[in-house]
Amino acid sequence: MGFRWNSPLCQVIAVGVICFCCPGMFNALNSLGGGGQVDSKVGQNANVALYTCFAIFGLLSGAIHNKLGPKWTIFIGCACYMLYAGSLLCYNHTKNGAFTIASGGILGIGAGMLWTAQGAMMMAYPREQDKGKFIGYFWAIFNMGAVLGSVIAFGINFNLTEAKSLGDSTYIVFLTIMGVGTLIALSLAPPTSVTHSNGDKIQIQKFPTWTGEIKAILRLFLDWRMLVLVPMFLSSNWFYSYQFSTVNGRYFSIRTQSLNNILYWASQIGGSYSFARVLDFQGVNRRTRALWGLTIITCFFIATWIGGIFFQRTFNISEPKPNHDFNEGASYVGPLFLYMFYGLNDAAWQTFIYWLMGAMSNDATVLSRYAGFYKCVQSCGAAVSWRINAVGTPYMTEAIICFALLGASIPGALYLALRIKDHTDETEEDFTMDKDSKIEC
Repeated sequence: MGFRWNSPLCQVIAVGVICFCCPGMFNALNSLGGGGQVDSKVGQNANVALYTCFAIFGLLSGAIHNKLGPKWTIFIGCACYMLYAGSLLCYNHTKNGAFTIASGGILGIGAGMLWTAQGAMMMAYPREQDKGKFIGYFWAIFNMGAVLGSVIAFGINFNLTEAKSLGDSTYIVFLTIMGVGTLIALSLAPPTSVTHSNGDKIQIQKFPTWTGEIKAILRLFLDWRMLVLVPMFLSSNWFYSYQFSTVNGRYFSIRTQSLNNILYWASQIGGSYSFARVLDFQGVNRRTRALWGLTIITCFFIATWIGGIFFQRTFNISEPKPNHDFNEGASYVGPLFLYMFYGLNDAAWQTFIYWLMGAMSNDATVLSRYAGFYKCVQSCGAAVSWRINAVGTPYMTEAIICFALLGASIPGALYLALRIKDHTDETEEDFTMDKDSKIEC
């Protein structure tokens, strides 16, 4: 068949492009350390506010998405990303840290909405055998945004070797790209009109009442499948504060930070897409693929973080900023590859989480709640980790906490992986709603 805007693949690609423009640009800014500001404290505290609000509204965003639909939920989220980028531009002139921190909190609300809607679409729209592929497509397109943002920052700041805030032109370019993504959000098709090539419609429930929706969300705290994944959810963004603010923001020069980020996010593109193909391999059953996936990410994170612990011994918080630059040659290569493997691990870790949740249900309404719960727990961890980073915790302590949390995630993920079925059992996938509330649309 030819191009159809309301096909599941087109809609997931569209969301990927939107996230390319908005969260992708945000990631490029955030991974510079302090949003590209020399005084990283404001950016760090804005991240604390962001992830605190993200945690609260991530949990509630499943209900908001199920009421408003993906178009308006994502549009509102995109507008909040623009506000935050604008606050950093404002800070260049006014040094008004309170506005930036408040914008971070508002972004937390919008990000919770956007990522809940995105997660529901990415997991619910594909057929069961294509879920890994759709996740890989999305992750690749989304992270191209962070690559582009980092290329822009690298080009503009190429002649800078000393620490200096990003210029106005960088923030204006990011704002413009975010505006494009915000407008694209208005073109998203309603879930009721999304159809597969054979005419099959996606599964979705009727919105019950706000009370019923809130009860359905609260019941997730009794769902053993969600509970065993809490450590994995918690750890999945915990390491960002350490990687972005401590390793990249502290160890390297401003232009080298941008170069590092190009390769960090590029590693995520390859890592997610390749790993997703393993999870969709049809030669073995889904439980075997789950065990393969868990084995791969476990081996990768152990090897990478052991290397990271040894690297962290080379600098500490009490020393002046090393300000290492890529022109140092061979001494730069080792830290660069470590940073790239940090990115690859992040992509594989989150791809596996989404794939596991996608194996629990095919219903967009149910999966929006799962995505919201995931983002709630993930953001709780991120808020704590950014606060740990902001109060001047020793760098080695930060690294060890990250490593320990990732290790603590494996038992719960293994317990669930051993119980994955080849096909989603409709009687198990949604114990939160009455059977007559489910419709095909």
